[in-house]
Amino acid sequence: ATFDALAKLVKDTLGVRLFTVMELDHACGVARRTYTNMPDAYPVSGEKPMEHNRWSDQVEGRHETFVANSIAEIAEVFPDHELIKSLGCESCLNLPIVVNGKVLGTLNCLDAEGHFTPERVAAAETLKPAGVLALLVAERTRHEGAENG
Repeated sequence: ATFDALAKLVKDTLGVRLFTVMELDHACGVARRTYTNMPDAYPVSGEKPMEHNRWSDQVEGRHETFVANSIAEIAEVFPDHELIKSLGCESCLNLPIVVNGKVLGTLNCLDAEGHFTPERVAAAETLKPAGVLALLVAERTRHEGAENG
């Protein structure tokens, strides 16, 4: 329910076609998809190794929002660019969610080419508090489930 509310807020704020949430597991060196509005294309169970590239330098290292407004720019850092394009998405915005200096995860917003104007990028920054709340609730829920399981 928390991620559904976050997805609605993101859609209302940015008008995105595809929205996913990735949580970073620094200990295991992987990123896990914990929410998606397109489960057939991007299932929640998805996991990928955390790679070191200009995206990770920007998002994980400097805690800066990553924006690519063309499929060519997306292809430079994401190997699944063909799938992204097949979904009608040719731009992306990855918003790092940072708590105590650590990136917990990213809000990943995708839409048509050129979608992420400077105004939308600025609006995305307002989503950070809601992203923090959603990721902390998810973390707490998993922790409580592990204790009770």
